[in-house]
Amino acid sequence: MAYTVMWYGVRGIIDKVTFDAEKMAKDHAITMFPTRKGDDGVVSVEVRKDNGAVVFSHAEN
Repeated sequence: MAYTVMWYGVRGIIDKVTFDAEKMAKDHAITMFPTRKGDDGVVSVEVRKDNGAVVFSHAEN
């Protein structure tokens, strides 16, 4: 099953990255959030299954 990391800015989706494992997707989202927040203006991130179900989300002001 594929997992998609979706990066959101104030105007919507900025980027999507696909991983084969849920743990890899979550780890990527957690470790990259501070960098993407500073560099790209990311305000939130989600990890979604193929069926669209959200398995992880994180947001900061």
